[in-house]
Formats: sequence, C-alpha cells, structure tokens
Amino acid sequence: MSSNGRSRKALAIQFMKFNAVGLLNTAIDMILYTLLVWLGVHFAIAQVLSYGAGMANSYVLNSKFTFGGTGTSSTSDKSGSLRMGARFVVWNGVILAVSILFLTLMTTLAGMNELYAKLIATAVTVVINFYGSKRWVFAGARAN
Repeated sequence: MSSNGRSRKALAIQFMKFNAVGLLNTAIDMILYTLLVWLGVHFAIAQVLSYGAGMANSYVLNSKFTFGGTGTSSTSDKSGSLRMGARFVVWNGVILAVSILFLTLMTTLAGMNELYAKLIATAVTVVINFYGSKRWVFAGARAN
C-alpha cells in the first residue's frame, strides 16, 4: 500500500475513533442533562454540568485513544500536553457557550422543550467541535 493510501486509512480510523468517543460523550451529556432537567435543575446549569462530564470523558479518550501521544515523558511532551489541554478547555468553553446560546434561544424565545432544544444544539455543536478539535485542539498530535 502506498504511503498516501496508508495515511488515508489512518485518517479514516482516526475519524471513526473520534466519532466513537463522541457518541459516548454525547450519551453521557444527554443522559446527565435529561436527569438534571427532570430533577428540576435550570437548563443552563444542567448544560454546564452535563457538558462538563462529557468534556472530561472526551479529553481523556481522545488524547489517549483517538489522537494518541508519543508515550514518552520528556519535559517537552509534558508542556505539549499542557498546551493541548489548555486548547481543549478553551475550545470546549466556546462550544459550551454556543450550546447555551442555542438552548436559550430555542427554549426562552421559541418556547421549545428543553430536551428537543438540547438535541438541536447538540447536532449543531458536534460539527463545530469536530472541526476545531481536529484543526486546533489536537493539531500535531500523533494518530495511533
């Protein structure tokens, strides 16, 4: 197989891993959000808590499983991990803000049910999150 064919295959595998992790993150997020709203927690607070739980899972699994590190513990690797972690937190803060904006617009202004609004906000932010994660958060990380 040519190196171009191997790189396409590696990218496809990475994409599948990212989506598998994303499905788990979304399940964690949706289940916790639904539970919190059902318990009477305001939708914005429920979104912060549920998104945070999915985000923690995402960082652990994507940094180890999807994009993989070098496996060494040199100082430069640690500083690279810190930079990647900082980018992850910043990017997910942006995604969280966008999702809360969508939830607020759909529930408060449009009168939509919180759970339906969550489904729509999730669909929109998944696309944005993949692009930013691939191009900025995990840029330069070695794929397994």
